[in-house]
Amino acid sequence: MKIKILIVEDDPHILLGLEEVLTSEDYETASCSRGDEAVAAVAKFEPTLIVLDVMLPGASGYDICKQLRAKKVSTPILMLTAKGQEIDKVIGLDLGADDYVTKPFGVRELLARIQALLRRSRPGQVPAGDESPFQIGLATIDPKTFQLKRGRVVAELTAKEVKLLQVFHAHVGEVLSRDKLLNEVWGYNYYGTTRTLDQVIVQLRKKLGDNGGEPRHLLTIHGVGYKLVA
Repeated sequence: MKIKILIVEDDPHILLGLEEVLTSEDYETASCSRGDEAVAAVAKFEPTLIVLDVMLPGASGYDICKQLRAKKVSTPILMLTAKGQEIDKVIGLDLGADDYVTKPFGVRELLARIQALLRRSRPGQVPAGDESPFQIGLATIDPKTFQLKRGRVVAELTAKEVKLLQVFHAHVGEVLSRDKLLNEVWGYNYYGTTRTLDQVIVQLRKKLGDNGGEPRHLLTIHGVGYKLVA
């Protein structure tokens, strides 16, 4: 069975190019050009992965991402953005996107990002692990519901955030390099920069209530990576 990829993009030239590239790689594609029709398209097509533009008529990619995650749709989302500012990328990741590519992008980079996301999400490709809830500080993380609960605060987690927290929890007190974390969570085929990891860490600190000037749990080890102090 072919892997199905839904492309949500309103620029006809970019859409055509994406369809041709993905079809040549033996993916099955479907497309949608309006943001306000994207959620219905996901329900109808049931894609394995979604390539989602940020700027769309009807509803933005941010809105679509938020709606899908609210409906507990865990399908990997790769966002396309023409914006290069870090805050725009952070917003997408915080709303549940798994990765992003900034326009203009190269075909090799796009395919590498897609392959990395598929590698981490396809059944049988992700290493089996303990899905029981675990504690970090005052927060309880439930991998089955993709939620973090801290007192009365309930935060939704992305698949990447859950996996990253699981890796940290399995190595409490150990210094984990950025490369190790990227390999564990994004996969060995990931060719992006460590900025993606750094931005996800920022969002996790906020959800853990650990985003002050001196984090207590997710500590930065300068020049190396990160360490979890539970």
